[in-house]
Amino acid sequence: MAVLWVAVKAEPRVFTLSVLASVLYAAMTVASAQVLGWAAEDVVLPAFESGRTTAGALAAAAAAILAVALLKAIGVAGRRFYAGLMQYRLQARYRRSVTRQYLRLPLAWHHRHPAGQLLSNANADVEAVWAPIAPLPMAVGVVFMLLIAAVSILFTDLVVAGVGFLVFPAIALINVVYQRRLSPVATRAQQLRAEVSEVAHESFEGGLVVKTLGREGSETERFTERAEALRDANVAVGRIRGLFDPVLEALPNLGVLAVLLIGSMRLQSGAMSPGDLVNVAYLFTLLSWPIRALGWVLGEVPRSVVGWERVRGVLDASGSLPFGDGSLDGSGGATALEVREVRFAYESGDGEAAGDGAGTAERRVLHDVSFAASPGRTIAVVGPTGSGKSTLTSLLVRLVDPADGSVLMDGTDLRDVRRGGIAATAALVPQQTFLFDDTVRGNVTLGLDVPDERVWEALRLAQAEGFVAALPSGLDALVGERGTTLSGGQRQRLALARALVRRPRLLVLDDATSSVDPQVEARILQNLRDAQSGDGDAGATVLVVAYRKATIALADEVVYLEHGRVTARGAHAELLESSEGYRNLVNAYERAEAEQEAVEGGEGALA
Repeated sequence: MAVLWVAVKAEPRVFTLSVLASVLYAAMTVASAQVLGWAAEDVVLPAFESGRTTAGALAAAAAAILAVALLKAIGVAGRRFYAGLMQYRLQARYRRSVTRQYLRLPLAWHHRHPAGQLLSNANADVEAVWAPIAPLPMAVGVVFMLLIAAVSILFTDLVVAGVGFLVFPAIALINVVYQRRLSPVATRAQQLRAEVSEVAHESFEGGLVVKTLGREGSETERFTERAEALRDANVAVGRIRGLFDPVLEALPNLGVLAVLLIGSMRLQSGAMSPGDLVNVAYLFTLLSWPIRALGWVLGEVPRSVVGWERVRGVLDASGSLPFGDGSLDGSGGATALEVREVRFAYESGDGEAAGDGAGTAERRVLHDVSFAASPGRTIAVVGPTGSGKSTLTSLLVRLVDPADGSVLMDGTDLRDVRRGGIAATAALVPQQTFLFDDTVRGNVTLGLDVPDERVWEALRLAQAEGFVAALPSGLDALVGERGTTLSGGQRQRLALARALVRRPRLLVLDDATSSVDPQVEARILQNLRDAQSGDGDAGATVLVVAYRKATIALADEVVYLEHGRVTARGAHAELLESSEGYRNLVNAYERAEAEQEAVEGGEGALA
């Protein structure tokens, strides 16, 4: 009832119209019984007794029956139209609400919830929640019909009414048993829908891995296992409903038989007239249909409640990042960046940022990290795998908040910045590049209203101007799903251009040029440095996660992370002398790259 009341409050006008139409249908259904009883009593029986009838009597009976039928048809059409309108409006509204909540929730929350499950929440669960809405106005009208019919039957004959009304407590008892048996089974089926969606989504996302490693069979088996489990759960739901529905339909028919039996006995004794018996018997016959309508609502309620709990789990999810009223618009130009004693940990197993609460299992990633970057400076963050570099970049653009400490831009704590303020000031280019199935222009602008000249400028800074100009349609060339028509380096350069076209005051590159040739990477960084020293509107403070020695050497300062701590800071040449860990790591990267180039050169010579 709570779920259905939410629907009524959301669409009161449409619900009222649908119920009024349903009430009209219900009233005309009862009226049809009265009309038939009157026709039997005053037209049919006299005709049998006298052997003839008048045209006026037949016309009056026909006109009454047709008028009731027309009004009933209007009620049916209105009920179905407005009930369908209400259902689809609610589904659309809650899909939008779930999607907006996905956008509001921080990245840490998304890491804990598979994409397939989120798709299921927005699709199958929302549909399940509002499945009872289509038959709901009918059920409300049915209540009205039952009241009218009950009053009419009671005024006609109390004995027959008492026998017939035994049907209703039997229906209530069956429904209680049905709800208790179906609810856990429906919950399991709804969860399995999400699991099937998860497996399918993973298989599609990892299609390249599946194909190249020959894992089609195992993925098929994994999907088959979940799909068969869902099939079995749906069959279990169907079995329970298959037992419930026939019993629910049979009870009104049994009531009609009982009414006819008792009514015929009272008719013989003279306690009832033939017209009264026809009226009562027909009313009980009509009640079998509305009772089935109640059954449709009751049959959908368990799945609806399960879907509502899953949707509310998303809408009520906590963890959203609170925003302040501060602004980072400043006076233009590069921003000052400061990281003060930042600590960050992931909860064991689910990846949610955690504080220092007692009893919480944590995996500490960053320990009291502090450094600062003056406006327009380039900072290189270097460290071995697992040292917290990517986590640090997420903190700098506030995808997550630190457990302790603070990140400041122009002296303002990022927690105090208004919504959208950080995105308008800072841009992150991750190593894993995502391109949409759109044109080059669409992927660079992402809806930003900028002229093509600015797009070409960003492409030039990202060293992407050449290959884009060589494409058959230039900026209008389609890049395919996830940029499949481009190389890895080309995709990374488009992602960099996407950030640069927004002219950020802070540019964070998380190993964003790892697939780019070293020479091209050097030109990109040099372009960024030239932009910093040129027009202030185009300049930015740059923080780059890097491993190539040539890239690191272009930075003004290097921050060396090891085990989540800043163990050394300074110029590249200084750290080569003073930090053994830094020297060993950078030299190891350089040797590995030289060996890879030698291997590729040897393969080319053999070819």
